[in-house]
Amino acid sequence: MPRNKERTLGAYIGAKVRMRRLMLNMSQETLSGKLGVTFQQVQKYEKGLNRISASRLFELALALGVPVGYFYEGLEESDALARVNGAKEGLQDSPAVSPLMEFISSGSGVELNQAFLRIDDDKMRRRLLAMVNDIARVTGEPKP
Repeated sequence: MPRNKERTLGAYIGAKVRMRRLMLNMSQETLSGKLGVTFQQVQKYEKGLNRISASRLFELALALGVPVGYFYEGLEESDALARVNGAKEGLQDSPAVSPLMEFISSGSGVELNQAFLRIDDDKMRRRLLAMVNDIARVTGEPKP
């Protein structure tokens, strides 16, 4: 597999690691202690700078309380086929992490999602979503 595909997949998986860790309100130090590595190593995993081996991915899944497949959720099948077949399309040409995944895996993104999920009133959720869409429209940013 070409190195840029490895980095792209590593960045995607790293973003999923970060998102789950933040969802659990777990520090990098706590996660590193569970894995027996330094927190700097966890940082490198989360940024996609260092490859995560199959055994380490299994340990991460246990430490974060998710199945191993969680780290691959959201990948397109065409991306996986491109890697297997060595095609020049798919993950290789796409950004390492989409802006959506980058936001969702950020501290603010996780906090916003957790707060939104704590709103029990469906009508209030819809009103909040409408307000956010209105704000986005006013700022002139195009919808994704």
